[in-house]
Amino acid sequence: MPGTLYLVPTPIGNLSDLSPRAVETLSQADFIAAEDTRVTLKLLNHFSIKKSMVAYYRHNTEAGGQAILKRLLDGETCALVSDAGTPAVSDPGEELVKLCVEHGVDVIALPGPCALTTALSVSGLPTGRFTFEGFLAMNKKNRRDHLNSLQHEPRTMIFYEAPHKLLTTLQDLAAVFGPDRRLALCRELTKLHEEVIRTTLAQAVERYRDQPPKGEFVLVVEGAQPVAENAPDPGDALAQVSALRQEGLSLKDATRQVADALGLKRNLLYSMALEAEKA
Repeated sequence: MPGTLYLVPTPIGNLSDLSPRAVETLSQADFIAAEDTRVTLKLLNHFSIKKSMVAYYRHNTEAGGQAILKRLLDGETCALVSDAGTPAVSDPGEELVKLCVEHGVDVIALPGPCALTTALSVSGLPTGRFTFEGFLAMNKKNRRDHLNSLQHEPRTMIFYEAPHKLLTTLQDLAAVFGPDRRLALCRELTKLHEEVIRTTLAQAVERYRDQPPKGEFVLVVEGAQPVAENAPDPGDALAQVSALRQEGLSLKDATRQVADALGLKRNLLYSMALEAEKA
């Protein structure tokens, strides 16, 4: 009879967030599959858990997954953990869960720490409906295409971002969503230097333009405002801006004139027009 794969969330910063059930599951599993065995070893040592481990990370999902599956099919139980948070959510564990489901292996998920829900709950933005977008692509075109597809997304949006990419991401968000869009910058959640900054995209860009950020970030971005039934079509507005540009007006003057005539926000139309001219 096949064993069971347990998905065990681990603390995103504060070790006290590991639940008693998670400790019990890690202690009783036949082996632990870890994203980074060195990181997990520190956690196990803190709770005096001695258990054999195997590495399962993004670059060995095929070979590592097959090895874990074989042991599960032979009747062993496995606890899957990521470096921090809930495994299989924006995490290579997704592939292992899929593999187990395809081969009839039971998968049991424990509730626990998760950076996206923690950030959403303290953001001060609407929480009733949201969309998790994970990490944006490194490639500029792919990143912009992703963001452009969300330009009219009404739900609150959640992104993960590393400190060295934060400023570029904030600049792209401001260009696509407009400088006045609200967001919460959640840094180092549950850790000693935890910080939540509630601001706008333009203000966030200015904050980090000359101040290199530190720590991992979760960005919670306000969704687009509902479009009124008689609201002007953005495509028509951009066409009018383009026509005025051909007459010799500057981009700033053309967008101001069209925005005032159609009742649109100047900054938002300017950002859209600038993006259109770059395309």
